[in-house]
Amino acid sequence: MKQTLFSKLCVSALLCTAANSLASPAATPEHVLVTATRSAQDGLRSPLSYSGLEQDALSLTAAVHPNELMQRVSGTWISRGNGQESLTALRSPVLTGAGGCGSFLMAADNISLRAPGFCNVNQLFDANIEQAGRLEVIKGPGTAVYGASAMHGVINVLSAAPDTLPAQAISFETGPNDYYRGSYQYAAQQGSHGISLRLNGSTDGGYLDDAGYDQQKLSLRHDYDGGQWQLQSVVEGSNLNQETAGFIEGYKAYKDNALRRNNPNPEAYRDAWSLRAYSQASIDLAEGKVLQITPYYRNNSMEFLQHFLPWQAIEKNGHDSFGLRAALSGASDSLQWISGIDLDYTRGWLKETQPEPFSPNQPAGVHYDYEVNATSAATFAQLTWQASERWTIDSGLRLEHTRYDYDNRSGDGSACAPGASACRFFRPADRRDEFDNWSLNLGGSYEFSAGQYLFLRAANGFRAPETAELYRLQAGQQVAKLDSERIDNIELGLKGALAEQLLYSLSLFSMHKDDVIFQDADRHNVSGAKTRHHGLELSLDYQLNDAWYAGLDLTRARHRYDSNAPLLGVSESIKGNDIDTAPRLFGSARLGWRSAQSQAELEWVYMDEYYLEPTNRFKYDGHQLLNLRASTSLSKGLSASVRLTNLLNEKYAERADVGFGEYRYFVGQRRGVYLQLNYSLPQS
Repeated sequence: MKQTLFSKLCVSALLCTAANSLASPAATPEHVLVTATRSAQDGLRSPLSYSGLEQDALSLTAAVHPNELMQRVSGTWISRGNGQESLTALRSPVLTGAGGCGSFLMAADNISLRAPGFCNVNQLFDANIEQAGRLEVIKGPGTAVYGASAMHGVINVLSAAPDTLPAQAISFETGPNDYYRGSYQYAAQQGSHGISLRLNGSTDGGYLDDAGYDQQKLSLRHDYDGGQWQLQSVVEGSNLNQETAGFIEGYKAYKDNALRRNNPNPEAYRDAWSLRAYSQASIDLAEGKVLQITPYYRNNSMEFLQHFLPWQAIEKNGHDSFGLRAALSGASDSLQWISGIDLDYTRGWLKETQPEPFSPNQPAGVHYDYEVNATSAATFAQLTWQASERWTIDSGLRLEHTRYDYDNRSGDGSACAPGASACRFFRPADRRDEFDNWSLNLGGSYEFSAGQYLFLRAANGFRAPETAELYRLQAGQQVAKLDSERIDNIELGLKGALAEQLLYSLSLFSMHKDDVIFQDADRHNVSGAKTRHHGLELSLDYQLNDAWYAGLDLTRARHRYDSNAPLLGVSESIKGNDIDTAPRLFGSARLGWRSAQSQAELEWVYMDEYYLEPTNRFKYDGHQLLNLRASTSLSKGLSASVRLTNLLNEKYAERADVGFGEYRYFVGQRRGVYLQLNYSLPQS
């Protein structure tokens, strides 16, 4: 029998008193927040919603995919595709398409993983999440230090500092389906210099037939403290070679043992490469002011087979970026502020070719071949005012200009031969597009009791159209006249720490999104749709005693169409309908035990049912999973861990969809056992 919402919440509440796995409040600096202002601040006092994952949570989870980590963050669902592919929901439905990724800012040390206008839905695999120092998530529009894409939220991967123990560590891991992963880390501090090196490599034979991947990541960080000058320099790189499995088709095919391991697209693949480097120089000026100057470089390239389309074209894309961030910050008895400029120049490119003819409307040959020189420039200011002992006021303003210079390197117009009835591909002529945007945020928090805060925040966010939305046109559309998307958010929250035993955060939010870009019934990219988003996010972390801890991360939300946009394939009213792939309830709970030498944790993951298309006729029934993790010390410097995923062997789908009139699924893996050995040497 299906659980009622009341029973679901009751189960959640019971697990919460006995369920989470961030370290005890006494052991980790959980109140610290870096992402909001690019420097450490008291996260509890700040009037916004955020979550942080510390190194102990990262180590215990030992995530094979970002999905496993983000289950520990309320409001967030990283929907797992095949291999390392993913789609993001952050205070939103799961968003897809060329602009879906543009609604979230994915960053490493506050710098966007991909250039503005050139995002990718899978871009989290560019970051070395496996060996990060900390993860922070801001829910809802970001502060003024972030611009384009910080609409529904920010995911920021913070690199590990050189003084992080141990000095050297090596680990080896094995799991189901010929999964192996090795990692190494080194940290040293000598005088004013510190260095941190972290690298890992993994190979996976794949749960499905003819699927799997090889992946390597590296992070190198150098810190220098010269007294007046501080320097932080980071180089990060990643490489992915993946044999991709496509959707399996058929109603509840993921429950069919004869179908669930099939790969209908053994020819599919995805190869991706990324490199980022930056050097942040900080100097202490007079009267508590600090000047930060950060030049950076970014390089990305990707090639993959579009196995999800019948004609299976090959796409190659990439971009090179140079950027500069300059900021001046200061603090006094009651004021903290940061103001600055952000500059980014990117040369991006995309080429799509089809090896074999499919039809006159999807011919062999070059579909698109273009370059875009993109420039973005922004100025911002963010202010925190300690108005009294109990009142904190935050406000910020950002102005941003984006310019695209598009160069079509193939013939203008249709990619098809004359006489094609409805050519799928259209190449616009060379053009220039410019967008001016602004964002404003204002919030206040009140400390009504020691360590307990009530806050109210209003903020908006924006994104300029992605280059693929502007220049990768279809069905004869010659020009895409698109506006920037905008979102308005208001939220009321309660958060705090009680007696160093309970950390809690509760947020009620309502957001309205305007000028949403979509593909209409004529396959044209147009602006003008509206959506509404409202809900509740709850996080609890409770230290029952010295050994036992518990917690809960729960999201109850509704994401709906707020207009009758003429979506592709939809001929009826959808206003008020749920947006597809937007479960109304999801979350996780954890019950853990910890001693000086060992740790064990049981995790419950809940996913509610959700609709698969705008008319709300098709849906996925949802699922529940149990995961068990444990680690123990074997001898000095040597430890072992075991992870049992999908403990009850549930048959479920990581992602459900409807395409070309058919149910489609990415299949969830059955019970898996992962074993890991770790050896470490402490710093001398």
